[in-house]
Amino acid sequence: MDGIAELLKTAREEAGLDIEEVSKDLDINSLILMNLEEGKIGAFKDIFTLKEYLINYSKYLGLNSQKIIDEFNEYLFEYTSKIPVKDIEKTIESINSEKEEKVSSPYTMANIKKKKIRAIYILVYLLIFILVILAIYWSVNQITIEKRNAYVVSYRK
Repeated sequence: MDGIAELLKTAREEAGLDIEEVSKDLDINSLILMNLEEGKIGAFKDIFTLKEYLINYSKYLGLNSQKIIDEFNEYLFEYTSKIPVKDIEKTIESINSEKEEKVSSPYTMANIKKKKIRAIYILVYLLIFILVILAIYWSVNQITIEKRNAYVVSYRK
């Protein structure tokens, strides 16, 4: 990373550009640009944003951005390949355990409860509606004889 950082810094200085000027042109914080020029990758949130800054900065300086990204990827591979597998496994386990420990506020729990209650009410109203329709259908069938309405009810003894 030191080679990339040095390349960026010398290219900017040879072009006669000030960090503040580049910062305004690229709409990138000058602190970020300084971290790029000093090779401090730990100052960035993640690798993807770091790569994006490297691409934009190198294009601005007229450098081959693909070559710089390739060099960065090689550096990153060498850096990560030196990390023991056990440490990587521990990190993965800690990330997975953090995901399992879901923390929710009472407000989110209240929303979930409200959604469940709404769903229950909808089901109850739907059931009542179906029962009413069935009752109407049954009663119409009871007073209809051979597709004619029965107006007189007779009793047999």
